[in-house]
Amino acid sequence: MNQTNTCQQGSLNLEPRIRAAQYVRMSTDLQQNSTLNQADKIREYADKHNIEIVRTYEDDGKSGLNINGRPSLQQLLKDVQSNNIDFNLILVYDISRWGRFQDADESAYYEYTCRQAGIEIIYCAEQFANDGTFFSTTMKSFKRTMAGEYSRELSNKVFIGQCRLIQMGFRQGGTAGFGLRRALITHDGKTISLKMGQHKSFQMDRVILIPGPEEEIEIVHQIYDWFINQSLSEKHIAYRLNEKGIKTDFNRAWTRDTVHEILTNPKYIGHNVFNRTSNKLKKIHIRNPQEQWIRKDNAFEAIVPVDIFYTAQGIIRERSRRYTEQELLEQLKLLYQKHGYLSGLIINESDDVPTTSVYSNRFGSLLRAYELVGFTPNRDYQYLKVNKFLRRLHPEITQQAIEEMTKLKGIIHKDPLTDLIFINDEISISLVLTRSHQLSSGNYRWKVRFDTTLNPDITVVVRLNQTNTAVKDYYLLPRLDFMQEKISLGEFNPIELDSYRFDNLNFLYGMAEHVKWRLIA
Repeated sequence: MNQTNTCQQGSLNLEPRIRAAQYVRMSTDLQQNSTLNQADKIREYADKHNIEIVRTYEDDGKSGLNINGRPSLQQLLKDVQSNNIDFNLILVYDISRWGRFQDADESAYYEYTCRQAGIEIIYCAEQFANDGTFFSTTMKSFKRTMAGEYSRELSNKVFIGQCRLIQMGFRQGGTAGFGLRRALITHDGKTISLKMGQHKSFQMDRVILIPGPEEEIEIVHQIYDWFINQSLSEKHIAYRLNEKGIKTDFNRAWTRDTVHEILTNPKYIGHNVFNRTSNKLKKIHIRNPQEQWIRKDNAFEAIVPVDIFYTAQGIIRERSRRYTEQELLEQLKLLYQKHGYLSGLIINESDDVPTTSVYSNRFGSLLRAYELVGFTPNRDYQYLKVNKFLRRLHPEITQQAIEEMTKLKGIIHKDPLTDLIFINDEISISLVLTRSHQLSSGNYRWKVRFDTTLNPDITVVVRLNQTNTAVKDYYLLPRLDFMQEKISLGEFNPIELDSYRFDNLNFLYGMAEHVKWRLIA
């Protein structure tokens, strides 16, 4: 008996085993490191180090991008903070299983929360001990950053692949919509109709849209007829459909928004449009400008004639022009007073107020309209405005740089996938825009993240001013001197940083100019 216990503990002493909880996570069922595999490796580690696993926290099929949607990790932290625990350690397979947080500090914060409660975390598969030494702290920080970077790289690769398939005429994600159905094109060319909730079985299979049942197509035509010929609003059309007992493709009652979707979505005339909205890496859902849409016209069989569809678009645009800006704001203000707050859903379901698209088109953004009627959302959406400014500024600066260097007879080309600028086939340039962040002390910082996957020869850092409304200055940082993944700039920087600072990009432009050797001599 004693020999058996000794072998199980993996030790020659009979000291009490250390009690531990294990945390395991995987994102999808296809993931190589499944929770069972993680648990096996954790158990091997525990047996070798005289550790007894007394509790398991498991997030199965959960993304590691943030803590939302990971109930087991939330429960683990809650138990630790409330001291509702019967263990002294937490065992995790590796740092990526703890999370692929986009901000490495978030991952560190959750670990710090456990350590403050006297609970240490051990990453069983990592090649360093989590003992607080300089080496382990440095390695943890590096691994956390790489875990987040993996998700960013994967997201970008997936997006590029999706765009390619869209332009080939294949459907990417989402339900078909009322009056349409999804169909599977198998790798051997067969076409199979898919029901709601069904997915393709093989990676090489592709999905297209096909016309749905004839009775649904007739209802779609009826919606357009009511809207164009009888001048009924989306709200009134929804009322008629509900009165007739007709349900949407989700077997729900019709709303103003669901009718508006049928009247405005180009898939009903066979156009394949992608990236109209996005929420990459579990971030906030945003509506993208049309220049960022990816589309393939006439990819599917249309169920609405093109002239009828665009007649409806013209009516919708003309309807938005009927109101002056003052009238729009008055209507929005009354809606705000009625509900006490505003949202896209409230606006779109109100019969007396134009849709959110009208306010976005007239005032530049829905947030700007909110401001003008005195409504401030609970969340700080200021960064969305900054993002919009950055998306517009980046191509402007890139194009200006290309034009100026071309004037100097430089051979310039830009990689459309990576946005790298190549000068005379000798130097690669990456353009990075960084916004200002105000610290609690009142000082401002600018975080610069280098693209280590592309390894450009020079990273051009464009710093925005303190209000993030204009360019402050530029830093030209060569890869040989800045090999790390990120740096932080302040209002006042050491000379080894400020020696790379410029008020304009004339020095960069000069790199494109060819000079004869005899002139240099």
